[in-house]
Amino acid sequence: MAQAQNYANHGRRPPLLYLAGCFLSTAATVGVGYLLVVDFSAGTLALFVVAACTAIGLLFARRFATGVQDRVIRLEERLRLERILPDELKGDIGRLTTDQLIALRFASDAELSGLVRRVLAGDLTDRRSIKQAVRDWRPDHQRV
Repeated sequence: MAQAQNYANHGRRPPLLYLAGCFLSTAATVGVGYLLVVDFSAGTLALFVVAACTAIGLLFARRFATGVQDRVIRLEERLRLERILPDELKGDIGRLTTDQLIALRFASDAELSGLVRRVLAGDLTDRRSIKQAVRDWRPDHQRV
């Protein structure tokens, strides 16, 4: 069973394999870059390009995956807000930013309306302050 989620433990960091891959591909790029400067050849240049593309590709792969998840969360939360918010707040859903929607996903259904009011009033503006205001945490264990 998963541990209860809260502000202190909700963050998800890239797995060790991803970090090791980024480190190794960056180290290979630097190493081959050194060889390229010391002993230039077409083969070394090709190896440098492959190493650099691998390092950049790994960084972009993580960025693209989280970008797609942010879009899905934005859609899920807009649908959830349409279902839960009182009628007078439903017209303001479009005023919420993606970052605010992403932070609000942790709020329970019972406290969501109050938090949305505070966000729209400007009391809570960024992800951190919104997540810290959540009292009844709704966990998200599927984030990559």
